Amino acid sequence: MKRVVVGLSGGVDSSVAAYLLKEQGYEVIGLFMKNWHDDSVTISNECPWLEDSNDALLVAEKLGIPFQTVDLSEQYQEKIVDYMFREYEKGRTPNPDVLCNREIKFDVFMKIALSLGADYVATGHYCRKGEIDVDGKPMYQLLAGVDGNKDQSYFLCQLSQEQLAKSLFPIGELTKPEVREIASQMELVTAEKKDSQGLCFIGKVRLPEFLQQKLQPKEGLIFEINSNQDIYNKEEKEFASLEEELAFKATAIPYVPEMGKVVGKHQGAHYFTKGQRKGLNVGGTAEPLYIIETDVESNIIYTGQGDQHPGLFKKALFIEKSEVHWIRPDLQLKSGETMEVMARIRYRQPLQKATLHQFENGMYVSFEEQQSAITEGQFVSWHQGEELIGSGVIA
Repeated sequence: MKRVVVGLSGGVDSSVAAYLLKEQGYEVIGLFMKNWHDDSVTISNECPWLEDSNDALLVAEKLGIPFQTVDLSEQYQEKIVDYMFREYEKGRTPNPDVLCNREIKFDVFMKIALSLGADYVATGHYCRKGEIDVDGKPMYQLLAGVDGNKDQSYFLCQLSQEQLAKSLFPIGELTKPEVREIASQMELVTAEKKDSQGLCFIGKVRLPEFLQQKLQPKEGLIFEINSNQDIYNKEEKEFASLEEELAFKATAIPYVPEMGKVVGKHQGAHYFTKGQRKGLNVGGTAEPLYIIETDVESNIIYTGQGDQHPGLFKKALFIEKSEVHWIRPDLQLKSGETMEVMARIRYRQPLQKATLHQFENGMYVSFEEQQSAITEGQFVSWHQGEELIGSGVIA
């Protein structure tokens, strides 16, 4: 009997994952990760860890599996929260959920599980694992979940072959309604429980208040840039090389205050992100204002009216060499090579036609269609068919 440690989060997905593994004849152990203590910044009781750990315990009792809690809040603080503060300070927008899977669930947590003699770690993610043979060796694939509405493979886009080898995703073949149905039939306490929202393990957070723990408020100005601004009427340029052209398309427009007019004030450019519409508290415009750029150095926010404002759109992005990650190392591009893929720049975005261009210093991803609010610090993932083959941090 192979031993599996399930990350029981106190939600319906991991509860059903544990049940299915037990049905399949595995020896199952439930482990709850306590990663967060500070309730002062969470909104309402969306994700109180105490209630979650109690629910996880009740599920373990119902399924008749051993259960324990591990406190990973120190590692979570260091690897996730401190990283978030550093990124926001630089004016980038991190994705803690992707990071949390790479650094906590499939690293720190996995090491604990393996030390308990586990053969595998299982989670309640809506994705699947495939295995193929490459040059006589097993190669693991990260495949989309069957439920297109819930596919969570994007959140696992930074996993390695070593991590995938030891992972199981028992609910990847099911839809969310099927998972709830199984939980109801088994009379699991989590059957009707709402899905947790917000940050991985923290829940819904008032982001400015959360960030204010480390990043001081600092009053600055909000500028509005007219969509007819000269900077958007670009002449067709001649480029010496493809790399130069891609660099031009991927580079942010260098806005200066003279291009726009002051429409309001903010409490710190580092609390805001590209494409954001809420939280500006500026009224009186024909269409809602969207953030098209933040300048943390000068503490200025640049905005434009409407979701079709030209300042929101770009056709390419860049990934530093050290941030390019291949789940399928056998498909890795060499300098000068290209690959046609489908890509996405955020969770739930429909896949977009794109081309990867590998150069010495990094990789450009160029899109067939213009993309709205390409955001530094977020992850872009690339796919072939239903397989996610790689990802990188947008520079």
